[in-house]
Amino acid sequence: MHILLIEDDYETGAYIQRGLHEQGYVVDHARDGRDGLFQATEVQYDLMIIDRMLPGLDGLALLRALRSTGTRTPVLMLTALGEVDQRVEGLEAGADDYLAKPFAFIELLARINALSRRPPLQERVTILCLTDLQMDRLSHRVQRAGQLIELQPREYRLLEYLLLHSGEVVTRTMLLEQVWDFHFDPHTSVVETHISRLRSKIDRDFKPLLLHTIRGAGYCLRAPG
Repeated sequence: MHILLIEDDYETGAYIQRGLHEQGYVVDHARDGRDGLFQATEVQYDLMIIDRMLPGLDGLALLRALRSTGTRTPVLMLTALGEVDQRVEGLEAGADDYLAKPFAFIELLARINALSRRPPLQERVTILCLTDLQMDRLSHRVQRAGQLIELQPREYRLLEYLLLHSGEVVTRTMLLEQVWDFHFDPHTSVVETHISRLRSKIDRDFKPLLLHTIRGAGYCLRAPG
């Protein structure tokens, strides 16, 4: 794994770099924000460790600049600032994780390992469509054939999941886990009831029918053909 460390404190940077080298990581070390931003945009890194307080360009500004370019490399932010609001600010700027100084090296390794296991971050698709059915995930507006459809929150989540997996058969268990956050079978007809309600809203007054029950398997949102 190729890591970029952006840390202006010499002793802290040397300590992290040495420890990561011993673990088999390749580490480049930048000591100010501007050099760090340049390296981050010139080389494809697997992970970045960025100190919040940096000369030249502070860590938050650096991170915002990176994210504005479309860079999705996982970022672990280091800081001596431990206030909750400040941690939240870092996460909202685009950090994937936050570690307050002083920290144990074993915790740093654990967080690096956790970030490296995450799937690549992708841009969130904001408009989901299937034929004339459209969902705007920013405004939470759902339309079919230009007609606004009013959905309850759980119906919205159900439709969103079906649209994200349009053309695929999704099982009752998948819906319980992903829409209701149930990791067990509640032995109720909650899925069937919501499917029926959703179907009445998106299919009853429109053609073609989009929401199909696959007997013995589950449900599928698909266009004809």
